[in-house]
Amino acid sequence: MTRRRVGLAALFGAALLALAVEPVAAQPSASTTVEQIWDLNMNLLYVAIPITVLVEGILIYTVWRFRKQEEPLPTMENRRLEITWTVATAIILLFVGVASYQVLANPYVTAEAQGANIQQENPEHIEVQAYRYGWSFYHNGSSFGNEAQATSTGTLRLPVDKPVKLRITSRDWLHAFHVPSLGLKADAFPGQYNRLTTKPTETGTYQLYCAEYCGSGHSQMLGEVVVMPQDEYDQWVQQQANQSSQSGNQTSQAGNQTSESGTETGTPQGTQTPQGTQTTGTPQGTQAGQATQTAQPTQSGAATQTQTNQSTGTAQATQTAN
Repeated sequence: MTRRRVGLAALFGAALLALAVEPVAAQPSASTTVEQIWDLNMNLLYVAIPITVLVEGILIYTVWRFRKQEEPLPTMENRRLEITWTVATAIILLFVGVASYQVLANPYVTAEAQGANIQQENPEHIEVQAYRYGWSFYHNGSSFGNEAQATSTGTLRLPVDKPVKLRITSRDWLHAFHVPSLGLKADAFPGQYNRLTTKPTETGTYQLYCAEYCGSGHSQMLGEVVVMPQDEYDQWVQQQANQSSQSGNQTSQAGNQTSESGTETGTPQGTQTPQGTQTTGTPQGTQAGQATQTAQPTQSGAATQTQTNQSTGTAQATQTAN
């Protein structure tokens, strides 16, 4: 009866662990990065669960078996047992080390790792700039050295089934770029760059967070990552580029019109405008006179002279000589 109870307790413990593992196994895999991470996690769980069940089973059995022994005796030396668990531990650690190295050396997990295959696929290069309290994205095309083809704020658009390289920085102080569903996370430092590489595998909209407390608006520093088909992504980039080009042309035209307007309204060199005022008697005792003389050169070399005399209560005379 005692052995049955111990066996049932161990089986119950294993069932609880299996239930705990089930939500982990059901995590979505929307990118190659998160697939690599969850594959490593599952491999480690497959090793950890049997060890946990074995250790806990032995512990429960020992407590139950010797619960009435008031003066327990020490265990006898057993070299075979010691060698067995030492070798088993070494094998387990070796497995964990090799599995972890294979994932950490993957360029989709560690951006600094060498990835010749990624370069051959012509990845997209996008710069991510964090600021209080939002995100700006600059799509640079095939290289970070290129001028941004498209820009956006708050929403990062990525093409599906194509490698993407992200360069993370900050405009003011410390932030953290975090997209859990895509397995992406990197700190954003002012004046420095952290790099991430991923390859989205499923279209959809994913939540973007700031994972580093950055002030009173930290909880509202949210964004979205939209993964779309390649043709839709190319169309969106082209639309952004066209809008930017049209905006630049309109600004240039407005500047040219302003310059031309200033040229037309400017006073030509060599033009003189003397003004004189003379006061004589009027019916009220005041008479005003104003004379204006203007000379302008023309293409034919002719000069125009206009003389105007005005007085209060008198006639106006104009004389023009060519």
